[in-house]
Amino acid sequence: MDKAQEAPKTIVVGLLLATLGAIAFSGKAIIVKLAYRHGVDAVTLIMYRMLFALPIFVLMAWWASRGKPGLTRHDVWGVLGLGFTGYYLASFLDFAGLAYISAALERLILYLNPTLVLLLGLVLYKRHISRRQVLGMAISYGGVLFVFGHEIKLEGADAALGALLVLLSAVSYAIYLSFSGEMVKRLGSLRLVGLASTVACVLCIGQFVLLRPLAAALVAPEVIWLSVLNATLCTVVPVLMVMMAIERIGASLAAQTGMVGPMSTILMGVLILGEPFTAWVALGSVLVVAGIFVFSSSGYRR
Repeated sequence: MDKAQEAPKTIVVGLLLATLGAIAFSGKAIIVKLAYRHGVDAVTLIMYRMLFALPIFVLMAWWASRGKPGLTRHDVWGVLGLGFTGYYLASFLDFAGLAYISAALERLILYLNPTLVLLLGLVLYKRHISRRQVLGMAISYGGVLFVFGHEIKLEGADAALGALLVLLSAVSYAIYLSFSGEMVKRLGSLRLVGLASTVACVLCIGQFVLLRPLAAALVAPEVIWLSVLNATLCTVVPVLMVMMAIERIGASLAAQTGMVGPMSTILMGVLILGEPFTAWVALGSVLVVAGIFVFSSSGYRR
């Protein structure tokens, strides 16, 4: 196959990988909500997710580290910090928030992440924000407020608490993205993800040991299988898919393809969880996706 034929195939494969990765990522909220129906709490649930994901991330870190120089003291502290903010704290706050809000609202809040990275850049590095970016943020945040306003009428203060926890999760992950750039260049994305995720797994397991009696690990069999699915199909697999997609079509196009994520979460929430699909949810979702599209098309780069 010559290069002229290979290029379109590479783009198609990249788009397919990015789409499937976004859908797999979005399934995490659905699995968490299903597990909560069996009486498990966030501390126990995230412990099981990370317990099953730990061997995979250790293997990933080992594979990516072959033939590479060892970590310096600066690298070790960097990995610990990024593992704490990007994968432990962000994941735990997200799981905790999902106990109070719908999967649809959770995904829409997390989808604001690029705007949070930009705002952190403004605060930390005095980076310029264009008018188009401000417009995109206004549209997307307005969409989230539409959905949140509807949900708080139904759930009351619980919705406010859940939305705050998920927003803090998004901020924590934005901090990870803001500080990970230099380490990605030095260590490589696969090695950094493997190492930082391993740190997060250990923290989540340690958190359970400190905060819960061992008897709390006795959960319904459904929780175990859902956690295995969460650790593999909704955690490790989409990470690899998105990374392979970026190699083929670039980060910008892969990010835009990720716009299917919120839509797939809403669809799965309706079909699997029985969450209502109202005009408020529809309008809010359209605004969020449209706002992020405007924001991204302004030339935003992480």
